[in-house]
Amino acid sequence: MILFSKFTLPNGLRLIVHTDKTTPIVAINIVYDVGARDEVYEKTGFAHLFEHLMFGGSKNIPSYDEPLQMVGGENNAYTSNDLTNYYLTLPIENIETGLWLESDRMNELAFTEKSLEVQRNVVMEEFKQRYLNQPYGDVWLLFRPLAYQVHPYQWPTIGRELSHIADATLQDVKDFFYKHYRPSNAVMCIAGNIEADRALELTTKWFGDIPAGSNAPRNLPVEPKQTERRFLEVIRPVPNDMLLMGFHICGKEDDNILAWDLLSDMLSNGNSSRLYNALVKDKQVFSSINAYITGDHHPGLMVFSGMVLPGISLEDAENNIWIEIEKIKTTAIATDELEKVKNKAESAMVFGWMNILSKATSLATYELYQGADEINRIPEKYIKVNAEQIQKLALSNLNKGQESVLYYRASKGE
Repeated sequence: MILFSKFTLPNGLRLIVHTDKTTPIVAINIVYDVGARDEVYEKTGFAHLFEHLMFGGSKNIPSYDEPLQMVGGENNAYTSNDLTNYYLTLPIENIETGLWLESDRMNELAFTEKSLEVQRNVVMEEFKQRYLNQPYGDVWLLFRPLAYQVHPYQWPTIGRELSHIADATLQDVKDFFYKHYRPSNAVMCIAGNIEADRALELTTKWFGDIPAGSNAPRNLPVEPKQTERRFLEVIRPVPNDMLLMGFHICGKEDDNILAWDLLSDMLSNGNSSRLYNALVKDKQVFSSINAYITGDHHPGLMVFSGMVLPGISLEDAENNIWIEIEKIKTTAIATDELEKVKNKAESAMVFGWMNILSKATSLATYELYQGADEINRIPEKYIKVNAEQIQKLALSNLNKGQESVLYYRASKGE
Protein backbone atom coordinates (compact mmCIF):
# COMPACT_ATOMS: atom_id res chain seq x y z
CA MET A 1 0.00 0.00 0.00
CA ILE A 2 1.18 3.52 -0.84
CA LEU A 3 0.35 6.11 1.82
CA PHE A 4 -0.16 9.71 0.70
CA SER A 5 -1.86 13.02 1.45
CA LYS A 6 -4.00 15.05 -0.94
CA PHE A 7 -4.50 18.81 -1.22
CA THR A 8 -6.01 21.25 -3.69
CA LEU A 9 -4.70 24.81 -4.00
CA PRO A 10 -7.19 27.69 -4.51
CA ASN A 11 -6.11 27.89 -8.16
CA GLY A 12 -7.13 24.26 -8.71
CA LEU A 13 -3.72 22.59 -8.68
CA ARG A 14 -4.06 19.15 -7.11
CA LEU A 15 -1.14 18.03 -4.92
CA ILE A 16 -0.31 14.49 -3.85
CA VAL A 17 2.43 13.98 -1.25
CA HIS A 18 4.05 10.62 -0.52
CA THR A 19 6.59 10.58 2.31
CA ASP A 20 9.44 8.09 1.98
CA LYS A 21 12.21 8.63 4.54
CA THR A 22 14.44 5.90 3.10
CA THR A 23 15.62 7.95 0.12
CA PRO A 24 17.70 11.15 -0.16
CA ILE A 25 16.02 11.84 -3.51
CA VAL A 26 12.73 13.64 -4.13
CA ALA A 27 10.63 13.10 -7.24
CA ILE A 28 8.38 15.83 -8.63
CA ASN A 29 5.87 14.68 -11.20
CA ILE A 30 3.42 17.01 -12.95
CA VAL A 31 0.71 15.56 -15.15
CA TYR A 32 -1.26 17.87 -17.41
CA ASP A 33 -4.69 16.72 -18.56
CA VAL A 34 -3.85 17.29 -22.23
CA GLY A 35 -2.82 14.91 -24.96
CA ALA A 36 -3.24 14.29 -28.65
CA ARG A 37 -6.97 13.72 -28.10
CA ASP A 38 -7.31 17.45 -27.35
CA GLU A 39 -6.15 18.48 -30.80
CA VAL A 40 -8.34 19.07 -33.83
CA TYR A 41 -8.17 17.16 -37.11
CA GLU A 42 -6.62 20.09 -38.99
CA LYS A 43 -3.98 20.85 -36.33
CA THR A 44 -2.37 17.79 -34.74
CA GLY A 45 0.91 17.14 -32.95
CA PHE A 46 0.60 20.17 -30.64
CA ALA A 47 0.68 18.26 -27.35
CA HIS A 48 3.92 16.58 -28.40
CA LEU A 49 5.33 19.87 -29.69
CA PHE A 50 4.70 21.32 -26.24
CA GLU A 51 6.67 18.53 -24.64
CA HIS A 52 9.65 20.10 -26.43
CA LEU A 53 8.64 23.74 -26.00
CA MET A 54 8.36 23.30 -22.23
CA PHE A 55 12.13 22.69 -22.16
CA GLY A 56 12.89 25.65 -24.43
CA GLY A 57 12.88 28.31 -21.73
CA SER A 58 10.24 30.01 -19.61
CA LYS A 59 9.42 33.63 -18.82
CA ASN A 60 12.24 34.12 -16.29
CA ILE A 61 14.49 31.11 -16.91
CA PRO A 62 16.15 30.86 -20.35
CA SER A 63 17.45 27.31 -19.78
CA TYR A 64 15.55 24.61 -17.90
CA ASP A 65 18.21 21.90 -17.88
CA GLU A 66 21.23 23.89 -16.73
CA PRO A 67 20.08 24.97 -13.23
CA LEU A 68 18.60 21.52 -12.60
CA GLN A 69 21.81 19.73 -13.53
CA MET A 70 23.83 22.10 -11.34
CA VAL A 71 21.98 20.82 -8.26
CA GLY A 72 22.24 17.14 -9.22
CA GLY A 73 18.83 16.79 -10.85
CA GLU A 74 17.55 14.82 -13.83
CA ASN A 75 14.36 15.27 -15.83
CA ASN A 76 12.32 13.99 -18.72
CA ALA A 77 8.79 13.98 -20.13
CA TYR A 78 6.42 12.03 -22.33
CA THR A 79 3.21 12.69 -24.22
CA SER A 80 0.37 10.25 -24.81
CA ASN A 81 -3.00 10.58 -26.48
CA ASP A 82 -4.50 11.33 -23.05
CA LEU A 83 -1.95 13.28 -21.01
CA THR A 84 1.45 14.94 -20.84
CA ASN A 85 3.82 14.02 -18.03
CA TYR A 86 6.82 16.07 -16.86
CA TYR A 87 9.01 14.63 -14.13
CA LEU A 88 12.29 15.22 -12.35
CA THR A 89 14.36 13.87 -9.49
CA LEU A 90 16.90 15.74 -7.39
CA PRO A 91 18.39 15.70 -3.86
CA ILE A 92 15.77 16.65 -1.27
CA GLU A 93 17.79 19.65 -0.06
CA ASN A 94 17.45 21.17 -3.54
CA ILE A 95 13.71 20.62 -3.93
CA GLU A 96 12.99 24.32 -4.31
CA THR A 97 15.10 24.45 -7.46
CA GLY A 98 12.78 21.89 -9.03
CA LEU A 99 9.64 23.68 -7.85
CA TRP A 100 11.02 27.01 -9.11
CA LEU A 101 11.67 25.56 -12.57
CA GLU A 102 8.29 23.84 -12.85
CA SER A 103 6.28 26.78 -11.57
CA ASP A 104 7.92 29.27 -13.90
CA ARG A 105 7.15 27.28 -17.01
CA MET A 106 3.62 26.60 -15.82
CA ASN A 107 3.19 30.33 -15.35
CA GLU A 108 4.42 31.36 -18.81
CA LEU A 109 6.78 30.05 -21.45
CA ALA A 110 9.25 32.20 -23.37
CA PHE A 111 7.05 32.56 -26.42
CA THR A 112 9.35 33.63 -29.25
CA GLU A 113 9.51 32.87 -32.94
CA LYS A 114 13.06 31.60 -32.42
CA SER A 115 12.08 29.11 -29.72
CA LEU A 116 9.15 27.87 -31.80
CA GLU A 117 11.32 27.47 -34.87
CA VAL A 118 14.00 25.51 -32.99
CA GLN A 119 11.55 23.09 -31.37
CA ARG A 120 9.42 22.78 -34.50
CA ASN A 121 12.48 21.67 -36.46
CA VAL A 122 13.35 19.15 -33.74
CA VAL A 123 9.85 17.65 -33.84
CA MET A 124 9.75 17.60 -37.64
CA GLU A 125 13.06 15.77 -37.72
CA GLU A 126 11.75 13.29 -35.16
CA PHE A 127 8.65 12.76 -37.32
CA LYS A 128 10.85 11.98 -40.32
CA GLN A 129 13.34 9.75 -38.52
CA ARG A 130 10.96 7.72 -36.35
CA TYR A 131 7.83 7.57 -38.47
CA LEU A 132 8.75 8.09 -42.13
CA ASN A 133 12.34 6.90 -42.60
CA GLN A 134 12.44 3.96 -40.19
CA PRO A 135 11.30 0.43 -41.09
CA TYR A 136 7.72 -0.11 -39.85
CA GLY A 137 7.75 3.48 -38.54
CA ASP A 138 4.46 4.45 -40.18
CA VAL A 139 2.50 1.48 -38.82
CA TRP A 140 0.48 3.54 -36.36
CA LEU A 141 0.05 6.39 -38.81
CA LEU A 142 -1.78 3.79 -40.90
CA PHE A 143 -3.47 1.72 -38.22
CA ARG A 144 -4.99 4.41 -36.00
CA PRO A 145 -7.22 5.95 -38.71
CA LEU A 146 -8.22 2.43 -39.70
CA ALA A 147 -9.38 1.54 -36.20
CA TYR A 148 -10.86 4.95 -35.32
CA GLN A 149 -13.23 6.78 -37.63
CA VAL A 150 -14.27 9.83 -35.54
CA HIS A 151 -12.46 9.79 -32.18
CA PRO A 152 -9.15 11.75 -32.00
CA TYR A 153 -7.33 8.53 -31.15
CA GLN A 154 -7.20 8.25 -34.95
CA TRP A 155 -3.81 10.02 -34.97
CA PRO A 156 -0.62 9.34 -32.96
CA THR A 157 0.96 11.85 -30.60
CA ILE A 158 3.49 12.95 -33.25
CA GLY A 159 0.56 14.24 -35.29
CA ARG A 160 -1.42 13.24 -38.35
CA GLU A 161 0.70 15.08 -40.90
CA LEU A 162 4.13 16.69 -40.90
CA SER A 163 2.61 19.89 -42.31
CA HIS A 164 0.58 20.48 -39.14
CA ILE A 165 3.76 21.16 -37.18
CA ALA A 166 5.43 22.97 -40.06
CA ASP A 167 2.48 25.39 -40.28
CA ALA A 168 2.06 25.97 -36.52
CA THR A 169 2.07 29.68 -35.68
CA LEU A 170 3.13 31.42 -32.50
CA GLN A 171 -0.50 32.34 -31.83
CA ASP A 172 -1.54 28.68 -32.25
CA VAL A 173 1.07 27.75 -29.64
CA LYS A 174 0.02 30.47 -27.19
CA ASP A 175 -3.66 29.53 -27.48
CA PHE A 176 -2.88 25.86 -26.82
CA PHE A 177 -0.72 26.70 -23.79
CA TYR A 178 -3.19 28.98 -22.03
CA LYS A 179 -6.02 26.55 -22.65
CA HIS A 180 -4.33 23.46 -21.25
CA TYR A 181 -1.17 24.17 -19.22
CA ARG A 182 -2.89 25.71 -16.22
CA PRO A 183 -2.93 24.75 -12.51
CA SER A 184 -6.58 23.72 -12.68
CA ASN A 185 -5.67 21.24 -15.42
CA ALA A 186 -2.75 19.64 -13.60
CA VAL A 187 -1.83 17.22 -10.82
CA MET A 188 1.53 17.38 -9.05
CA CYS A 189 2.98 14.61 -6.92
CA ILE A 190 5.93 15.16 -4.61
CA ALA A 191 7.45 11.91 -3.33
CA GLY A 192 10.47 11.54 -1.08
CA ASN A 193 11.83 12.42 2.36
CA ILE A 194 9.46 15.33 2.96
CA GLU A 195 6.45 15.72 5.21
CA ALA A 196 3.08 16.61 3.73
CA ASP A 197 2.73 19.99 5.45
CA ARG A 198 6.16 21.10 4.25
CA ALA A 199 5.39 19.98 0.69
CA LEU A 200 2.11 21.91 0.78
CA GLU A 201 3.90 25.00 2.11
CA LEU A 202 6.48 24.92 -0.71
CA THR A 203 3.88 24.19 -3.38
CA THR A 204 1.78 27.13 -2.24
CA LYS A 205 4.87 29.35 -2.24
CA TRP A 206 5.86 28.50 -5.81
CA PHE A 207 2.52 27.73 -7.50
CA GLY A 208 -0.12 29.53 -5.47
CA ASP A 209 -0.02 32.79 -7.44
CA ILE A 210 -0.32 31.22 -10.91
CA PRO A 211 -3.74 32.00 -12.47
CA ALA A 212 -6.02 29.00 -12.41
CA GLY A 213 -7.11 29.13 -16.04
CA SER A 214 -10.54 28.18 -17.33
CA ASN A 215 -11.13 24.55 -18.17
CA ALA A 216 -13.42 24.32 -21.15
CA PRO A 217 -15.47 21.11 -21.04
CA ARG A 218 -14.04 18.32 -23.17
CA ASN A 219 -16.59 17.25 -25.76
CA LEU A 220 -14.95 14.48 -27.78
CA PRO A 221 -16.87 12.50 -30.39
CA VAL A 222 -17.82 8.97 -29.35
CA GLU A 223 -16.44 6.26 -31.60
CA PRO A 224 -19.36 4.29 -33.13
CA LYS A 225 -19.54 0.56 -32.55
CA GLN A 226 -17.59 -1.25 -35.28
CA THR A 227 -19.81 -3.66 -37.19
CA GLU A 228 -17.66 -4.66 -40.15
CA ARG A 229 -14.12 -5.73 -40.93
CA ARG A 230 -11.78 -2.89 -41.86
CA PHE A 231 -8.75 -3.81 -43.94
CA LEU A 232 -5.69 -2.05 -45.30
CA GLU A 233 -2.73 -3.52 -47.16
CA VAL A 234 0.48 -1.63 -47.91
CA ILE A 235 3.83 -2.57 -49.43
CA ARG A 236 6.98 -1.18 -47.89
CA PRO A 237 10.76 -1.77 -48.23
CA VAL A 238 11.04 -3.81 -45.01
CA PRO A 239 12.64 -7.22 -44.38
CA ASN A 240 9.54 -9.15 -43.27
CA ASP A 241 5.77 -9.05 -43.50
CA MET A 242 3.98 -7.67 -40.44
CA LEU A 243 0.40 -8.20 -39.32
CA LEU A 244 -1.61 -5.91 -37.06
CA MET A 245 -5.14 -6.72 -35.92
CA GLY A 246 -7.12 -4.67 -33.40
CA PHE A 247 -10.46 -4.86 -31.57
CA HIS A 248 -12.24 -2.14 -29.62
CA ILE A 249 -12.40 -2.64 -25.85
CA CYS A 250 -13.21 -0.53 -22.79
CA GLY A 251 -11.35 2.47 -21.42
CA LYS A 252 -8.95 2.63 -18.50
CA GLU A 253 -11.53 3.59 -15.88
CA ASP A 254 -13.65 0.50 -16.56
CA ASP A 255 -12.86 -2.38 -14.17
CA ASN A 256 -12.95 -4.76 -17.15
CA ILE A 257 -9.65 -3.26 -18.27
CA LEU A 258 -7.91 -5.48 -15.69
CA ALA A 259 -9.45 -8.59 -17.24
CA TRP A 260 -8.27 -7.45 -20.66
CA ASP A 261 -4.80 -6.88 -19.23
CA LEU A 262 -4.68 -10.40 -17.81
CA LEU A 263 -5.93 -11.85 -21.09
CA SER A 264 -3.18 -10.08 -23.00
CA ASP A 265 -0.64 -11.51 -20.55
CA MET A 266 -2.01 -15.02 -21.00
CA LEU A 267 -1.68 -14.64 -24.73
CA SER A 268 1.80 -13.18 -25.05
CA ASN A 269 3.65 -12.42 -21.81
CA GLY A 270 6.73 -14.62 -21.91
CA ASN A 271 7.86 -17.85 -23.53
CA SER A 272 5.18 -19.88 -21.75
CA SER A 273 2.34 -17.75 -23.18
CA ARG A 274 -0.26 -19.14 -25.56
CA LEU A 275 0.70 -17.26 -28.71
CA TYR A 276 4.40 -17.91 -28.28
CA ASN A 277 3.92 -21.65 -27.75
CA ALA A 278 1.40 -22.10 -30.56
CA LEU A 279 2.50 -19.68 -33.26
CA VAL A 280 6.22 -19.11 -32.66
CA LYS A 281 7.46 -22.36 -31.15
CA ASP A 282 5.09 -25.07 -32.50
CA LYS A 283 3.62 -23.91 -35.81
CA GLN A 284 6.43 -21.44 -36.63
CA VAL A 285 4.09 -18.89 -38.18
CA PHE A 286 5.62 -15.80 -36.55
CA SER A 287 9.15 -14.91 -35.52
CA SER A 288 7.60 -12.78 -32.78
CA ILE A 289 4.03 -11.98 -31.76
CA ASN A 290 2.42 -9.81 -29.11
CA ALA A 291 -1.06 -9.18 -27.78
CA TYR A 292 -1.53 -6.03 -25.73
CA ILE A 293 -4.03 -3.40 -24.72
CA THR A 294 -3.46 0.27 -25.48
CA GLY A 295 -4.68 1.25 -21.98
CA ASP A 296 -6.29 4.49 -23.11
CA HIS A 297 -8.53 6.67 -20.96
CA HIS A 298 -11.34 6.45 -23.51
CA PRO A 299 -12.27 3.06 -25.05
CA GLY A 300 -9.06 1.63 -26.47
CA LEU A 301 -7.87 -1.38 -28.40
CA MET A 302 -6.76 -4.96 -27.93
CA VAL A 303 -4.01 -5.38 -30.51
CA PHE A 304 -2.36 -8.46 -32.00
CA SER A 305 0.95 -7.64 -33.67
CA GLY A 306 3.36 -10.10 -35.23
CA MET A 307 6.33 -10.48 -37.58
CA VAL A 308 5.49 -13.21 -40.07
CA LEU A 309 8.13 -15.78 -40.98
CA PRO A 310 9.20 -16.14 -44.65
CA GLY A 311 7.05 -18.60 -46.58
CA ILE A 312 3.95 -17.90 -44.47
CA SER A 313 1.25 -15.78 -46.06
CA LEU A 314 -0.36 -12.94 -44.17
CA GLU A 315 -3.72 -14.63 -44.71
CA ASP A 316 -2.49 -17.81 -43.02
CA ALA A 317 -0.94 -15.78 -40.22
CA GLU A 318 -4.23 -14.03 -39.54
CA ASN A 319 -6.17 -17.31 -39.63
CA ASN A 320 -3.83 -18.75 -37.02
CA ILE A 321 -4.50 -15.83 -34.70
CA TRP A 322 -8.23 -16.44 -35.10
CA ILE A 323 -7.70 -20.07 -34.06
CA GLU A 324 -6.11 -18.92 -30.80
CA ILE A 325 -8.88 -16.37 -30.23
CA GLU A 326 -11.49 -19.10 -30.62
CA LYS A 327 -9.68 -21.24 -28.04
CA ILE A 328 -9.99 -18.40 -25.51
CA LYS A 329 -13.72 -18.16 -26.20
CA THR A 330 -14.55 -21.87 -26.20
CA THR A 331 -12.08 -23.65 -23.93
CA ALA A 332 -12.05 -23.33 -20.15
CA ILE A 333 -9.19 -21.25 -18.80
CA ALA A 334 -7.13 -23.26 -16.31
CA THR A 335 -6.96 -21.90 -12.78
CA ASP A 336 -3.17 -22.12 -12.62
CA GLU A 337 -2.78 -20.21 -15.89
CA LEU A 338 -4.90 -17.35 -14.60
CA GLU A 339 -3.18 -17.34 -11.21
CA LYS A 340 0.22 -17.16 -12.89
CA VAL A 341 -0.62 -13.97 -14.83
CA LYS A 342 -2.26 -12.45 -11.74
CA ASN A 343 0.91 -13.04 -9.75
CA LYS A 344 3.00 -11.50 -12.54
CA ALA A 345 0.78 -8.42 -12.65
CA GLU A 346 0.92 -7.94 -8.90
CA SER A 347 4.70 -8.49 -8.79
CA ALA A 348 5.26 -5.96 -11.57
CA MET A 349 3.16 -3.39 -9.72
CA VAL A 350 4.90 -3.90 -6.37
CA PHE A 351 8.34 -3.92 -7.99
CA GLY A 352 7.50 -0.62 -9.72
CA TRP A 353 6.62 0.92 -6.38
CA MET A 354 10.17 0.35 -5.16
CA ASN A 355 11.25 3.31 -7.30
CA ILE A 356 10.38 6.74 -5.92
CA LEU A 357 9.78 8.22 -9.38
CA SER A 358 7.51 5.34 -10.38
CA LYS A 359 5.41 5.91 -7.27
CA ALA A 360 5.15 9.63 -8.01
CA THR A 361 4.14 8.96 -11.62
CA SER A 362 1.53 6.38 -10.63
CA LEU A 363 -0.02 8.58 -7.94
CA ALA A 364 -0.23 11.61 -10.23
CA THR A 365 -1.74 9.74 -13.18
CA TYR A 366 -4.27 7.87 -11.02
CA GLU A 367 -5.31 11.11 -9.34
CA LEU A 368 -5.87 12.77 -12.71
CA TYR A 369 -8.68 10.43 -13.71
CA GLN A 370 -9.71 7.87 -11.11
CA GLY A 371 -8.39 9.41 -7.90
CA ALA A 372 -5.11 8.41 -6.25
CA ASP A 373 -6.98 6.20 -3.77
CA GLU A 374 -7.65 3.78 -6.62
CA ILE A 375 -4.00 2.78 -6.81
CA ASN A 376 -4.26 0.76 -3.59
CA ARG A 377 -7.40 -1.04 -4.78
CA ILE A 378 -5.87 -2.39 -7.99
CA PRO A 379 -4.16 -5.51 -6.55
CA GLU A 380 -7.45 -6.68 -4.97
CA LYS A 381 -9.31 -5.98 -8.22
CA TYR A 382 -6.83 -8.14 -10.14
CA ILE A 383 -7.46 -10.97 -7.68
CA LYS A 384 -11.22 -10.77 -8.26
CA VAL A 385 -10.97 -11.26 -12.04
CA ASN A 386 -12.18 -14.73 -12.96
CA ALA A 387 -12.02 -16.92 -16.05
CA GLU A 388 -15.71 -16.44 -16.83
CA GLN A 389 -15.28 -12.67 -16.97
CA ILE A 390 -12.39 -12.99 -19.42
CA GLN A 391 -14.27 -15.39 -21.67
CA LYS A 392 -17.36 -13.19 -21.63
CA LEU A 393 -15.31 -10.21 -22.80
CA ALA A 394 -13.66 -12.25 -25.55
CA LEU A 395 -17.04 -13.53 -26.74
CA SER A 396 -18.39 -10.00 -26.85
CA ASN A 397 -15.45 -8.16 -28.44
CA LEU A 398 -13.13 -10.52 -30.33
CA ASN A 399 -15.34 -11.45 -33.26
CA LYS A 400 -15.16 -11.37 -37.03
CA GLY A 401 -16.75 -8.17 -38.23
CA GLN A 402 -15.29 -6.22 -35.32
CA GLU A 403 -11.66 -6.27 -36.40
CA SER A 404 -9.34 -3.74 -38.05
CA VAL A 405 -6.53 -5.47 -39.95
CA LEU A 406 -3.32 -4.11 -41.46
CA TYR A 407 -1.23 -6.23 -43.81
CA TYR A 408 2.20 -4.59 -43.87
CA ARG A 409 3.75 -6.44 -46.77
CA ALA A 410 7.47 -6.48 -47.48
CA SER A 411 8.44 -5.44 -51.01
CA LYS A 412 11.33 -7.95 -50.90
CA GLY A 413 13.48 -5.82 -53.19
CA GLU A 414 10.94 -5.57 -56.01
